[in-house]
Amino acid sequence: MDFNDTPEEAAFRKEVRAWLEANAVRKSDDRQSNRARNDDPELLKKAKAWQAKKAQAGYARMTWPKEFGGRGASPILQVIYQQEEQNFLVPLGFFDIGLGMCIPTMMAYASQDQLKRYVKPALHGDEIWCQLFSEPAAGSDVAGIRTRAERSGDDWIVNGQKVWTSGAHYCDYGILLTRTDPSVPKHQGLTMFFLDMKSPGVEVRPIKQISGGANFNEVFFTDVRIPDAQRLGKVGDGWKAALTTLMNERLAVGMPSGGLDVDELMELARDTELEDGIAIRNQQVRSKIAEWYVQTQGLKLTRYRTLTALSRGQTPGPESSIIKIVAAAKMQDMGAFAMELMGHAGILKDEVPQAGGFQAQWVGGAGFRIAGGTDEILRNIVAERVLGMPADVRVDKDIPFNKMGGKG
Repeated sequence: MDFNDTPEEAAFRKEVRAWLEANAVRKSDDRQSNRARNDDPELLKKAKAWQAKKAQAGYARMTWPKEFGGRGASPILQVIYQQEEQNFLVPLGFFDIGLGMCIPTMMAYASQDQLKRYVKPALHGDEIWCQLFSEPAAGSDVAGIRTRAERSGDDWIVNGQKVWTSGAHYCDYGILLTRTDPSVPKHQGLTMFFLDMKSPGVEVRPIKQISGGANFNEVFFTDVRIPDAQRLGKVGDGWKAALTTLMNERLAVGMPSGGLDVDELMELARDTELEDGIAIRNQQVRSKIAEWYVQTQGLKLTRYRTLTALSRGQTPGPESSIIKIVAAAKMQDMGAFAMELMGHAGILKDEVPQAGGFQAQWVGGAGFRIAGGTDEILRNIVAERVLGMPADVRVDKDIPFNKMGGKG
């Protein structure tokens, strides 16, 4: 494991830091102002402006080929940029799915004319993409989807429903996984398309979350017509295309961005009075903080292994699965502990700024443990691909989809 930048990487880090200092505001110790920006109604507009500025400077997606606005650079340079950007107050999150998952899938399967049309607007923030995979009856089991696409001349007619689609309410385009042949086993009868989210028959319904936000949605398809020219990959080969997306998703989701961590919890413990004195002096409180501090250091070192692999031009292993298993549970447990530490004040979101941040972390942690693969799915990945344990018995693997308990 190498903790140090090479001379070239150090020079690039210096370049990035200077550019960010000239174009963005560095984070201060005023954590409340940092969080408040997420409630800014103009945030999407600001995010698009920031994305365009990054793209013009060549920092938006440096690993992409030059003809698509990238630099054809090593992945470690993109990582260095992201590390430095975390120190500045910039709007993030709107383009992660599109640029991290959807457009890489387009690059693998779309035509050159389509790439010329769609990649640059996505890179510059003019158009935003979403991923239409999960369904009410098929969340982590992506191959169990029931949204149907039926051939009609040069088009396909799509009917069905997706759910938990992040950003669908503001997205312009999406990649869509459908079932085109229910008479074969579930992994074999899938086909992927991309579509305009404003197409007739597409209805987006935001889902109100317990946190008060509405970041993801239900999406309904009623006789939606998609040209065959917008098919990604061969008919029936959608699982292969989906794996391209999912592999990018595992790496992109891995570690939660932002949020409150051990430093903020220690700050809270210093400011909170318990019956026996200041919370930071309580042995049980200190023990919990120490436990999460150790986890934080373990996550950081595991992340460094991924960065080292990237810097050597290698493909990272299962580290992102391990990171997410630990980080998601830690995020939720720490939020719950902080709220309990504050007592009745822990439920006063507006009146107690610290409570609002930890509340959001507690309720948001549940969603993070699902996004990008549930805890159970990721544990299976680690067990099977890292520890070499036998795979789960899958009795439905070779059964035609329309013979599986009324599905189809």
